[in-house]
Amino acid sequence: MSASPTLSATAIVLVHGSWHGAWCWKRVLPLLRGAGVETHAVTLTGVGERAHLLGPDVGIDTHIQDVIGLITTEELQRVVLVGHSYAGNLITCVADRLQRSHPGLLRHLVYLDAGIPTPGSSWSTPHSPETVARRVAEAQASGGLSFPPPDASVFGLSGADRDWVNRRQTPQPFRLYQEPLDFDPARVWAIPHSFIDCTHPPLPTIDAARRRVRSEPGWKVYELATGHDPMVSAPRELAQLLLTVHHQASRA
Repeated sequence: MSASPTLSATAIVLVHGSWHGAWCWKRVLPLLRGAGVETHAVTLTGVGERAHLLGPDVGIDTHIQDVIGLITTEELQRVVLVGHSYAGNLITCVADRLQRSHPGLLRHLVYLDAGIPTPGSSWSTPHSPETVARRVAEAQASGGLSFPPPDASVFGLSGADRDWVNRRQTPQPFRLYQEPLDFDPARVWAIPHSFIDCTHPPLPTIDAARRRVRSEPGWKVYELATGHDPMVSAPRELAQLLLTVHHQASRA
């Protein structure tokens, strides 16, 4: 069954997390597009098939431009913006900029097992001192350029799924890790927003976000009984949730 013109007018833009690329949505994209929803997946500078662009100047502003560039080039007018993991920080900053330049373009923000920043915080802020120290040391070993991906088993993956992700992961630009984020929370949270909590097994670095969405007003929380990479381990369940959010955003 194809979507109505109103539903089709609202696109979904998928933004991957650290060490990943647009490749990670391979199992989800045909499900969303098959439901009649225009869907795009961006690959951020310095990772995935754009790993050859990794450099010391790749920071949060670079990735903001990547996402806004896709939205602008595709001439999207209504967008459900989905950010996985690290990209929770990113879509927050994207939302701040687009609310200033194109108010109303973003219809919904979806934080997919993602970090949720506060102004002046960084990606590293909610992480344990041990995690921060390890990543700083890893980055120093690369000359301050990047830090390597973990084994995909930490995302709750095993067998062929784990191998599939491990083959594709690339080092993450390091500058992003401790770069402070500048945005107006009132501007961002004026956009409807949801959180998808991947509960089995839960990734510890997302714990702060899990607590926050259950203690602050305005959040719609969904749960998926799968690991941190649901686009790999539970693509049909994830696609159904995203279609639910898309339907609500399109009717708003």
